[in-house]
Amino acid sequence: MTRLAPPTNLPASTARRRRRLVGAGTVVRRRLLVAVPVLAATSMGMFALGAASPVDPAQQYAGAAAFTTSEENLAQIRANWGVDDPLPVQYARWVGNLLHGDLGWSTSRHEPVTSVLAARAGWTLLLVGTALALVLVASVLLGTLAAYRRGGWCDRVLRAIAYAVQSMPVFWIGLAAIAVFALTLGWLPAGGLTDITATGTDVGDVARHLVLPVTVLAISQAPWFVLFVRDAVAESLRDDHVLAARARGLPGRTVLFGHALRTALLPFLTLIGTHLPELVGGAVLVETVFSLPGLGAVTVQAALGADFPLLAATTLATTVVVLAANLATDLAYAAADPRVRLDD
Repeated sequence: MTRLAPPTNLPASTARRRRRLVGAGTVVRRRLLVAVPVLAATSMGMFALGAASPVDPAQQYAGAAAFTTSEENLAQIRANWGVDDPLPVQYARWVGNLLHGDLGWSTSRHEPVTSVLAARAGWTLLLVGTALALVLVASVLLGTLAAYRRGGWCDRVLRAIAYAVQSMPVFWIGLAAIAVFALTLGWLPAGGLTDITATGTDVGDVARHLVLPVTVLAISQAPWFVLFVRDAVAESLRDDHVLAARARGLPGRTVLFGHALRTALLPFLTLIGTHLPELVGGAVLVETVFSLPGLGAVTVQAALGADFPLLAATTLATTVVVLAANLATDLAYAAADPRVRLDD
């Protein structure tokens, strides 16, 4: 039986696709090699801060009962948790438990850390994801409009508003939104995820409660993106291929969205990945101001209560999300621009 040999001459498009897949695999492997020391350094830093803290986790766990609890009971709690062991021993034990899926026990929530993350991570992702989508759509539209009308009143007003909002802390914007839209006008709830009288989680009720937090988080992050898109599109409008398209008599809308905006949005992908940590940090403050049951609120609670297992887990999870987002941004940039070689 004669066996057919595989074709040696592949189409050019197939060969390019294979090279890009190989390049993407190389980038993923390199990022994983970088992610391991980054995560190790992050977790070690959290343990070093925990060892330097003057707060006694046993007394923090006991709460008001610590004033009447005997020292023997407190010492037994420390022994059960192993907080009296040397720091390298504690870290090695934590890493071993982490590899088996055990993130420890939350002393502030009185439940396993994995349960805390599972119950609250989804709400934080919903807040951050919705706010990011709103920021991207609004910044592309407003930034493009400002660039197209560069120097006009619309451009000047948008830039003035962007600079003003950029100087405002996100928690101040949140408090101002509560004062105006919740307390004064009564249009939207001031906080929480559902009404006090609600017996379940209704989609409409949750959406209504998320209007203010999502809008506040989006407004606090939008100036960076609006100004970036405005400058990128304004520069792209002066490129040769855009001027040539305009000289051929193409409509202004086609030149703007079909030529200038497509070129300007390539660096915009990089901005999304590099700006994600600030977006996550803003979500922590927004969740605290609006009393949302996300990871931001429990992170603040863990920091105030010296709950280092929960604090280490949330910090590690945030680091993983940021590293994954940066990797996805690089791959998306390479997919959008065929001139970029992933294997360089």
